Amino acid sequence: MKFPSRRSMAMVLSATALGTVLMSPAFAQTVNITILGIGDIYNFAEEDGRGGMARLNAVARAERANNPNMIYVFDGDMLSPSILSGFDKGQNMIDLANIVPFDIAVPGNHEFDFGTDNFLEKVAASNFPWAAVNITNADGSPVDGLGGTMMKEFEGISVALVPLAQDTTPEVTSSGDLIFLGTVETGIAAANAAREAGADIVIGVVQTDQSNDRLLISSGAFDVIMSGDDHSYATSYDGRTAYVETSIDGRFLSPVDLIVTIGEKRGERDVTWVPNFRFIDTANVEPDPESQVLVDAFQTQLDESLNIEIGATTGALDSRRNVVRGEESAMGNLIADALRWATGADVALANGGGIRADRTYDAGMVLTRRDILTELPFGNATVLTELPGSQILAALENGVSRVEDGSGRFPQVSGMSYVYDPSAPAGSRIVMVMIGDAELDLNKVYSLATNDFVLGGGDGYSALGGGNVLINTGNGNLMANDVIDYVIELGGIHSVVEGRIKTVGNN
Repeated sequence: MKFPSRRSMAMVLSATALGTVLMSPAFAQTVNITILGIGDIYNFAEEDGRGGMARLNAVARAERANNPNMIYVFDGDMLSPSILSGFDKGQNMIDLANIVPFDIAVPGNHEFDFGTDNFLEKVAASNFPWAAVNITNADGSPVDGLGGTMMKEFEGISVALVPLAQDTTPEVTSSGDLIFLGTVETGIAAANAAREAGADIVIGVVQTDQSNDRLLISSGAFDVIMSGDDHSYATSYDGRTAYVETSIDGRFLSPVDLIVTIGEKRGERDVTWVPNFRFIDTANVEPDPESQVLVDAFQTQLDESLNIEIGATTGALDSRRNVVRGEESAMGNLIADALRWATGADVALANGGGIRADRTYDAGMVLTRRDILTELPFGNATVLTELPGSQILAALENGVSRVEDGSGRFPQVSGMSYVYDPSAPAGSRIVMVMIGDAELDLNKVYSLATNDFVLGGGDGYSALGGGNVLINTGNGNLMANDVIDYVIELGGIHSVVEGRIKTVGNN
């Protein structure tokens, strides 16, 4: 009998051992999946060497080249607001995003700032799919061009992307007749359905605030949530759900690497994973050359028309988000005064959420057209209506009803002043309203200037409806142009904080 040599015997034993190892759960298959999320990217250009589309595209290209199992998601808000978007209604962002396309994009509320027709035009111009499981037509039918849950396969791993829009969108923008179903309940139902359909991993791509994020996390329906809307950066993992709040303007990015293991448990296929969060400060990223060419062209286009000086400010101005959404602001006074000046109205009201530059201006600084258009980028028109004091009171109650949430409905005013109690129940917070030097007369009819978004019920201002509209959207000037003309007329900016808005205990 011929026996095998030691070498061939070793090979047989090694092959047998290898087969045992490969069958062992301890040496199960591992798949690496990278998720990169971005949202709330309003400006195509960098700011102070950080953010912008050229740097974002550079990171996305690198992540995709590094791992073919890469998912690139957009969680809302790109078409508005920005200066250039005020001219091209967001096409600049579509052109730049098309260079390194997303795998899926969820519409944020700002996608509808120029109306639903414009949004659908931009969807058609996109080299990537837009989707939201909770948006339908008025009759409940799907919206053309808008998809739902997306399934992707990576080396035997089935991944579901559940896209969720913000259900408060109709209150804050111009979404027309579209229906926005509840973000949380619809999202959880869609996630559970995806799981039942065989998804190993369920990823929520979400445009909503952090209070809803917490509800989605606590539901346990999602493995990963990539969320926008709050303009902040955050990551968390509670042992069940990995979460990323995706910053603003592409400043800080956090790719998440999922190390996924396919094994066996009790005789059945078992999929487990752990997240690895990475942090990228885009100040350290070299811009994508192809994208930078387009960015430079857009910048030149803007510089030619916007760097025109209009006047100096005698005092400091403040348009920071927490200020214009919670207290009297010199910038808010300037804008409201300009609306009243342009229309001859008794009073004017500007929603703080429409003031967007989020910055301060030192006394003596010379402002340009660019500064005003950065503050007021939405392309809203100045409108004028007549209505009784009771409706003005109701409008102010709405304006302060969510001040603790930093809601954009907070009212900056002109021609009037008010005192409110933030500790009182919403709807009963206004303590006193003065129109000029007299108390508000609930039965007297006043003329009120505002912007077309607010008059149309945006930011919850339904109380301003039904009045005698003297200047409608079609006849109104661009709100930003009224402010520019007002500054030029006065020969500068002289607005100060003067006690138009006070809280109980501070009056």
